[in-house]
Parts: sequence; C-alpha cells; structure tokens
Amino acid sequence: MIVLGVTILISMCLAGIFIVCFAVEAKSPRRSSPERDSLLPLDESDGREVSLPKAAGKASTPRD
Repeated sequence: MIVLGVTILISMCLAGIFIVCFAVEAKSPRRSSPERDSLLPLDESDGREVSLPKAAGKASTPRD
C-alpha cells in the first residue's frame, strides 16, 4: 500500500512541475514559432529578405 502512495505522490509532483513549466512557457513572449525555429538549420539564406520582381510573379500566356 505504501508503494501506491509513493507512486501517486511522485506522479502528482511531476504533473505539478509540468503545469508550472507549461504556464511559464505560455506566458513568455514569443518572437517566432517552434515550427519556424525547427527549420532554421535548413535555411541557406544569409538572412536578407528576397523579393521577386513584379513581372516575375505573373504568369505569361501567349496571345493568338
């Protein structure tokens, strides 16, 4: 019976730690999303924003 009590006590402590850590993380200001941060090692750009010319964004169709 003591083992069950110790198990419940430890699981409640771990759940409390999780809730506190989650609340601290949710309250902290976020500069970027976790999805973006996970893809940063794959980024090959030098940090400058690349913009396309206006004509390159439009699809050209031949006229008959």
